[in-house]
Amino acid sequence: MSHIFLKKTLAGIVSTMMLGYAGLSSAHDAGATMDPSGTVAAFTGYALVTCSDDGNGPADHLLASVKDLSPPQDKLLVNLQIIKGNRAISTTDPVSGDANYSPEVKVRGGNGTYLLLVNKTKAGTRSFAVSYHCMTANNTHTGTDIVVNQFE
Repeated sequence: MSHIFLKKTLAGIVSTMMLGYAGLSSAHDAGATMDPSGTVAAFTGYALVTCSDDGNGPADHLLASVKDLSPPQDKLLVNLQIIKGNRAISTTDPVSGDANYSPEVKVRGGNGTYLLLVNKTKAGTRSFAVSYHCMTANNTHTGTDIVVNQFE
């Protein structure tokens, strides 16, 4: 019972840290540590990113990438998926710990809410950063807000 409480408390703290970091960052980067115990192969982060016209024009697409900040570990990679309506795409950071982001991916879904998922390929602790940006059709940054719904 106390293990479940600790897990939920930790997930809440990490989620709050992600929200706070995302809210303070003008570049729309957020980061955290997935699966601090290193035992949950199916650990998944789930957030909603809302794209809107903030005066720079309506959103055309959400652009995102992920960076694994942990030391390299064989066959343990971090993945990111974007889903909106009937459109989806994914990307994987192919080399953990190299300080480079995965290839950028985008879903063209206009203004509205996009589902952003981050997961990993097997059990093990992974620290990561996600870069996410709502962009207009002419690649101007526009309104971008995030709400983390799950981090476990």
